[in-house]
Amino acid sequence: MSSSRLLLLLLVSFMLLGHSLAKTRHFKWEVGYIHWSTDGEESVVMGINGAFPGPTIRGRAGDIIVVELTNKLHTEGVVIHWHGIRQFGTPWADGTAAISQCAINAGETFVYRFKVDKAGTYFYHGHYGMQRSAGLYGSLIVDVAQGEREPFHYDGEFNLLLSDWWHKGSHEQEVDLSSNPLRWIGEPQTLLINGRGQYNCSMAAQFSNPRLPQCKLRGGEQYAPQILRVRPNKTYRLRLASTTALASLNLAIGGHKMVVVEADGNYVQPFSVQDIDIYSGESYSILFTTNQDPAKNYWISTSVRGREPKTPQALTLLNYLPNSASKFPTLPPPIAPLWNDYNHSKSFSNKILALMGSPKPPIKNNRRIILLNTQNKIDGYTKWAINNVSLVLPTTPYLGSIRYGINNAFDTRPPPDNFPIDYDVMKQAPNSNATYGNGVYMLKMNNTIDIILQNANALGKGASEIHPWHLHGHDFWVLGYGEGKFSEKHVKKFNLKNPPLRNTVVIYPYGWTALRFVTDNPGVWAFHCHIEPHLHMGMGVILAEGVHLVKNIPREALACGLTGKMLMTNKHN
Repeated sequence: MSSSRLLLLLLVSFMLLGHSLAKTRHFKWEVGYIHWSTDGEESVVMGINGAFPGPTIRGRAGDIIVVELTNKLHTEGVVIHWHGIRQFGTPWADGTAAISQCAINAGETFVYRFKVDKAGTYFYHGHYGMQRSAGLYGSLIVDVAQGEREPFHYDGEFNLLLSDWWHKGSHEQEVDLSSNPLRWIGEPQTLLINGRGQYNCSMAAQFSNPRLPQCKLRGGEQYAPQILRVRPNKTYRLRLASTTALASLNLAIGGHKMVVVEADGNYVQPFSVQDIDIYSGESYSILFTTNQDPAKNYWISTSVRGREPKTPQALTLLNYLPNSASKFPTLPPPIAPLWNDYNHSKSFSNKILALMGSPKPPIKNNRRIILLNTQNKIDGYTKWAINNVSLVLPTTPYLGSIRYGINNAFDTRPPPDNFPIDYDVMKQAPNSNATYGNGVYMLKMNNTIDIILQNANALGKGASEIHPWHLHGHDFWVLGYGEGKFSEKHVKKFNLKNPPLRNTVVIYPYGWTALRFVTDNPGVWAFHCHIEPHLHMGMGVILAEGVHLVKNIPREALACGLTGKMLMTNKHN
């Protein structure tokens, strides 16, 4: 046998072995409202199988995940989005109501079945109304395939899912945000770490400002912090994901440096930091070594960034064994950078580069779309808009209406690829009016698309907010960030050498962010600000590519609106 044939045989055998090691992992979930004490104040939260947060899904790259989801909410629909999972070949499992599927009605069951094709730190959350704000979320961890290894070593790992919490229910928040005049929801009462926080007390009371009483915890409470127990002189992986509805966060471990090694399921060139900014929708893995005084314990803190903080830090302990977890640190918790120190944030963002050997972006694009982010008024209501269009989703899921050519399901006029050249992003708009719309950016298959996210002044004078944007169905290369208004001169500064692959990226106040991706995944995909109130107020767009190539869409995914009528008609004919 020739060496080339032997090599081919070994390659095929290896591929078949990897395929045989992949597993199908089954989960059976019921989503319903439960009473839960997230922060010491009992609330009604959205739980899964009677618990909050939802259970952690763990699998290996190549595994098939099957979630049999039953809606026990009684009076409202539900869907779950698998954040960061690209859904190659299963766009109907993306879990976006009115986009990829119909909402699952009360009492009904829908089966999500999809492949987790890439190792990384992910999570899942509700994507209907403001159900993420109601607590519908959990972690999704994908380990490397059997027989493969990570490009870094560690002795143990932890997972922290970060979120924010209001005592006002999500339904009331929806009404407030849809009111005229707008009733803003305000800042969260509590920051949660793995669904646990402390309201009106502090674990570090002697250092708190404003002064708060000491939390009296026995350890069995639903809101008691989860302690990270470690051994001295070991290296640990800390997986982080932010499912916050509003807050941008900063995390630090007292006395310990952190090395960033993964971002949104993609390996990055390792770099060391004292603290890490994490925006809603982002995920990271960091490594830290327990090389500090082993006789002490240390604080882990998360703090608000990008908004004037009116919410206390969330705290938990890094417990050096065999010390008791009741032995609190003698030093105060790490202090975050000033909330509006954007230079600190930008410095962190610019350090994130792809690991050597990662896929590189195409050199040229086929199409550029510039998306202007503005706050507007429509008939007196405050909205967010993209290129002056505020998104309102249709009653028929786009995936079905486009795939089956159903008329009048959405506005078929293409949304604008740009905004007026004379628009001054640094000032209040002379005309703040916008329009509602639900048009679709129709993209050609296997094209290279550039998207420029352009921030601008909001309605108030001198106001421009941070917006983390998340793309469904794809990773994208982050080609660069800039100040002010994007122009052609900035293209030559794009990083085409080692830009990081992400699925979520931030645009800073009065700035722009450039992305590039390839349309290689047939389906209809949302691209939107991951701040829950902003999406509720219209801050998103819809992208579609190769929908005619999508096969075997489950009937129950589209059994509503005009596609539901079509399916019923075909059933009776």
